Amino acid sequence: MTKRIKGSCTSILVGKKASIDGSTIISRNDDGHEALDPERFVVVNPEDQPKHYQSVISKVKVELPDNPLRYTSIPNSILTNGIWPAAGINSENIAMSATETITTNSRILGLDPYVEGGIGEEDLVTLVLPYIHSAKEGVERLGSLLEEYGTYEPNGIAFSDKDSVWWLETIGGHHWAAVRIPDDAYVVAPNRMNIDVFDFDSADTLSSADLQDFIEKNNLNPDENIYNLRHIFGSASIKDTVYNNPRAWFGQKYFTPDAEQDPMEQDLPFICHANRKISIEDVKFVLSSHYENTKYDVYGDGSESDKTKFRPIGINRNHDVHILQIRNNVPDEIAGIHWLAFGANTFNSVVPFYANVNDTPATYKDADGEFNLNNMYWLSCTTALLGDTDYDLYVDFRNTFELEAMGAYRKIQHDTDADIKKQSSANIQKYLEEANNKLAEDSLKRQTKLLGDMVIFGSEHMKLRYNLND
Repeated sequence: MTKRIKGSCTSILVGKKASIDGSTIISRNDDGHEALDPERFVVVNPEDQPKHYQSVISKVKVELPDNPLRYTSIPNSILTNGIWPAAGINSENIAMSATETITTNSRILGLDPYVEGGIGEEDLVTLVLPYIHSAKEGVERLGSLLEEYGTYEPNGIAFSDKDSVWWLETIGGHHWAAVRIPDDAYVVAPNRMNIDVFDFDSADTLSSADLQDFIEKNNLNPDENIYNLRHIFGSASIKDTVYNNPRAWFGQKYFTPDAEQDPMEQDLPFICHANRKISIEDVKFVLSSHYENTKYDVYGDGSESDKTKFRPIGINRNHDVHILQIRNNVPDEIAGIHWLAFGANTFNSVVPFYANVNDTPATYKDADGEFNLNNMYWLSCTTALLGDTDYDLYVDFRNTFELEAMGAYRKIQHDTDADIKKQSSANIQKYLEEANNKLAEDSLKRQTKLLGDMVIFGSEHMKLRYNLND
């Protein structure tokens, strides 16, 4: 098998009664093991979808159904390790984000080992998203593929439609379990197995058919009277206490401030309830966060030991952040919004692109391996790098930029939404493409200005200076 490339992401899920406007939200930082790996924002039209699929990494071959749906995608620019589409929204407003790399344990791997020639993160969006018509159907299709082909890695995958959010976690080589997130709840999922208490008899759970018998037959359950899948199939390692659990702790602390929890706690809850309705801005803040206002902030005043103790959510290995929003208070033609930003999240801003389009803006679509500040991927990465050199010096520039940018993007979105009734059905996609181009142009202009303001201001504070002039 080709060298396996793994992501290490953070996901946030929000039910429709937990969001501020009644939308469902699934979101993720698409992180890698390297700081830079250019990505593109594209639309895969039905004629571009493969019929005979073969993975680059595992070489698995999968015959795909006829009549695929159109979908947005965020593939790698350099395809050495395959497409890696990451996430998207299809033409029926079904969203998918894949994947959150999770954890496992030796007990399950001894009974259901990974399949070297199976499917994995490289493949999942391509194999599933173009063929599903509801979030639940996404779970069922992916579950059947896992049972047929197996997988070579553990992953968590999110699905949503206008009514529901589902979360699926793979278990060993062929098993899986999924939970429908309650409408009034949210989830913060780091790189561990996240599902805890699981009710096999609930209408809001799905799993591989033999999973309960598999647990009982092999004496896998350490608990009495309940099935806690994290206890049964996941990990509770020292690495979890510093790499995974603190991210869930910080996100839960932000959304539910009254929760008294320890950042290293192994049993932080999976399903949570916020003390207020959750906005897109809230989700973006948490996915950009680095333990602000705690001693663990890498940019803060804590000791060097504390500042490097926990893995932050916003990190130099963020390749993109996507927030997939399916709205309920607008016509179906404009319900799917693919919010997107590239690079480390500390100095970028998500842009609300309409998903019902046939093409995407060039500045978000055309990134390759060549550095180019006219491309949003490279521009965002450059701004983050400069901001990291002196966070306190530049953070106010970032704060002003993000406030003004989000306001401007929302104004464009508001105007586009309001005018949609004036458009003929034949013209809607072209109209939305024009709105997306307007958003992209404004985003590029604002990000460029942010970088320029930082360069001008920072030049006066360089260490290479002297107080006397000629």
